[in-house]
Amino acid sequence: PMPTTAPYGSWASPITAGLIAGESIGLYAVAFDGDAVYWAEGRPSEGGRVVLVRHADGVTEDVTPPPFNARSRVHEYGGGAFIVADGVVTFVNFADQRLYRHRPGETPTPLTPEGPWRYADMALDRTRGRLIAVREDHNGRGQAPRNLLVAVDPEGGGPGVPIAEGRDFYASPRLSPDRKRLAWLAWDLPNMPWDGTELWLADLGEDGAPRNARLVAGGARESVFQPEWSPDGVLHFVSDRSGWWNPYRLGAGGAAPLCPMEAEFGLPQWAFDMATYGFAGNGRLVATYCQGGAWRLGLVADGALHSIETPFTGFDGLRLSGGRAAFVGTSPAAPSAVVTLDLASGETEILRRSFTVDLDPGYVSRPRTMSFATTGGATAHGFYYPPANKDFAAPAGEAPPLIVKSHGGPTGAASSAFSLAVQFWTSRGFALFDVDYRGSTGYGRAYREALYGRWGEVDVEDCVAGARYLAAQGLADRERLLIRGSSAGGYTTLAALTFSDAFRAGASHYGIGDLEALAADTHKFESRYLDRLVGPYPECRDLYRARSPLRHVDRLNSPVIFFQGLEDRVVPPNQAETMVASLKSRHVPVAYLAFEGEGHGFRRAENVRRALEAELYFYGAVLGVTPADALGPVPIANPPEGA
Repeated sequence: PMPTTAPYGSWASPITAGLIAGESIGLYAVAFDGDAVYWAEGRPSEGGRVVLVRHADGVTEDVTPPPFNARSRVHEYGGGAFIVADGVVTFVNFADQRLYRHRPGETPTPLTPEGPWRYADMALDRTRGRLIAVREDHNGRGQAPRNLLVAVDPEGGGPGVPIAEGRDFYASPRLSPDRKRLAWLAWDLPNMPWDGTELWLADLGEDGAPRNARLVAGGARESVFQPEWSPDGVLHFVSDRSGWWNPYRLGAGGAAPLCPMEAEFGLPQWAFDMATYGFAGNGRLVATYCQGGAWRLGLVADGALHSIETPFTGFDGLRLSGGRAAFVGTSPAAPSAVVTLDLASGETEILRRSFTVDLDPGYVSRPRTMSFATTGGATAHGFYYPPANKDFAAPAGEAPPLIVKSHGGPTGAASSAFSLAVQFWTSRGFALFDVDYRGSTGYGRAYREALYGRWGEVDVEDCVAGARYLAAQGLADRERLLIRGSSAGGYTTLAALTFSDAFRAGASHYGIGDLEALAADTHKFESRYLDRLVGPYPECRDLYRARSPLRHVDRLNSPVIFFQGLEDRVVPPNQAETMVASLKSRHVPVAYLAFEGEGHGFRRAENVRRALEAELYFYGAVLGVTPADALGPVPIANPPEGA
């Protein structure tokens, strides 16, 4: 049938908010145990519970029973929440942050006592019958948490014996194959791990205590990522000492690069136990790397990188074992999936998809890589998604409304991976631009640091420049530019709406409104992050206030919808609530949806659905477009004329 002609934004789509919330799951943290593959699934339909899953001999089954929720809260962002060996899983339970051991067919049993301790990023010391882990101590007396490495005796029942302490942060404890050496990462405030980390190496005595600890790589201006031991006992790591995160091998003469190139083999360590490479035998690595915002898979051998062709363009949590690689594979055309790759044959097998409903390609928008000029003679990047729906066409001459997405972090990155949330918008007739503004990962250290001292300026300038570039190309309607973002991306969204006139409206998902409040009232991991992004506090208090949308809400005249978790410890709800109250008093259209039981990000299916539908309702009211969906009403204070 011929497509129906209808205005952009009014198209009917099979990609509903209910489908996204009820039928999709999160996939991450892949691990091998012999021939078995394990991974973690975040299930909105179970209130966001994270379940460990096992696949072996063609059978896929849940490992951790309800109500256990395998999720760590160290650094608030977690990661590294489980380890598996010989079928026995040790994991962190979200509710009490204790370590539990789970044997097949048995109920999980606690290994650590109740108390102010959180755990993450474990290594198994088989020789001494213990676990080595990162521990974060919360004393509850208003002091900053204490971070250290501990050895946990699974039979002893204690919180763990300290084996490395005194630094602000620790990560990646890694035992050599002979269990005689231990490597780890450490760093101190004000650094974030992508600013500067130190790689330490120590010998282990018979009692397991570290001796002769020495610094072998890294420093205040060198970020080291993912230390790993090869099967023959050689320490490898990724370092950005050249300006790019490249792989290195530690030898008698120091660190030697394995394939120097302008590509990123590392990631910003927002979470624990991230991985971009593994060992394929004979001194070879299989690694994933990023060039120009695009991720690829390759074999590192004899000083060169050889491409490995797969149907995927993203390889999250890459692991190797026995001639196989496993990862969460992503691509622009299909939902993410847990994948195994046979390195000899090149064959891939899908073990689990994040979304199993068949989706007609006629409703899928494919991203286009865009680079565009921005302020100061610089170039920024992004992925443009045009409207796509086989059932509809826009009236002749109409350009689509554009949603600019400002990613979080801000040390994060845009992605070309298939996203139902992106397709939700494009299949309804919105274009979407996922912007890699200056400060994003994937373009080298210099690009990442271009945001330093200028957060709230260059990120805003790049979002504005990108939107206007697309409008000039006829790919967006200049009068219907929208912007949305979460967390740090929510700050960029609010700053763009406050300090520029480019956008008609916006949506802030748990976004930062007050930089000064964030500097004074956030968790330890990010407590000095703004020293780099803005300037030292309180010395630069005036700068913090100058760039805080909440302090200049009188300049914010565009409609905004706010979404906020009431248990958010990263961005407290009072920031959104203060801005909402001000906009209401100034008769600016504003809506506010607060969710009980949600923190920094929404995990429950009903809240994921409500947030998507409410944002669509709000955009429809602002743009004067009637969405095809049957949407529950959203209370809008000072509603736009005609809404």
